[in-house]
Amino acid sequence: MDLDEKWPARWTTTWKFGHSPVAIPVRGLDQVSIGRSVPVRRFTWRTDQFHRPGLEYLMATDRHHGFESYEEECLLLVSDFAAGLVEALSQPFRLRFFAEGKAITHTPDFLLVTDSGVFLIDVRPAGQIKAEDALKFAAAAEAALSAGWRYGVVVGWRQHVLTNVDALSAERRPLPDVLGIQAQLQEAAAQAPLPYRELVERCCLPAIGRAHAIHLLWNRHLGVDLSVPFGNASLIRLAPQQRHRRLER
Repeated sequence: MDLDEKWPARWTTTWKFGHSPVAIPVRGLDQVSIGRSVPVRRFTWRTDQFHRPGLEYLMATDRHHGFESYEEECLLLVSDFAAGLVEALSQPFRLRFFAEGKAITHTPDFLLVTDSGVFLIDVRPAGQIKAEDALKFAAAAEAALSAGWRYGVVVGWRQHVLTNVDALSAERRPLPDVLGIQAQLQEAAAQAPLPYRELVERCCLPAIGRAHAIHLLWNRHLGVDLSVPFGNASLIRLAPQQRHRRLER
C-alpha cells in the first residue's frame, strides 16, 4: 500500500446521503454524519445468483438491514445480541486507496456504532480470502485506524455460538407478561444459579416460562455461560442490574 505522509488526503471514501454520493478524504472520516448515510450500493436479488442476500431485522435499531450472504446475516444477528449496539450500516462507503501506484476500491460490509466505539467490519469465510482481498482488508484497517475506529474481518464462528444466539433470538421481540412469569423466574434465579429446566419449573406455567426465560436472557435480565452449547442443564443466574436492556411489554 502507498502510505506516504499525504495518504489520508489522497485516499478517499464515497458515501451516500439520500441519493447524492459525497467524496470524503480518509482524514475526515471522524467528521462524517454516520446516522444520515445510506448504503453506498444497492442490494440485488436474482434467481441465478450464488450468494444469498436479504434483510435482517435488528431490535437495537428497530429496522431492517441488508446483507449479501448467510455469513453477513449471522454477523448482524450476533451484533444485535451483543450489548451496546446503537447503529448498524450495511455497505457504508466505498474506499479508494492506492497500492504500487494503482487506485483500488473496496466497500466494507458493515459499520457498527456501539456504546464502546465504532467498528468497521468485513465478512469473508477463512477459505475464501485471496491475496487481493487481504490487501483490501489491510487498507480498510488503515482507514479505520485513522478515524479512531476498530477494524476486523469475521472469518467464521464456532458452531455453538450461532446455535445459541439463534435460539435466544426466537424470543427477542416484546413479550406480554400478563401472568407475571418473568418476576417468578427472576426471583427464583436470585436465590441461586439454577439449571434452565429447573428454573422454568419454579414458575406457575413451565411451558410458558421457557419462552419468558429466553426473553430475559436476550435482554440481559438473566445470565448464562454461552461459551458452551445452551440446553436444559445450562446454569441460569440473575444478571447484574447495569447490564439490563429495557423490556417492552
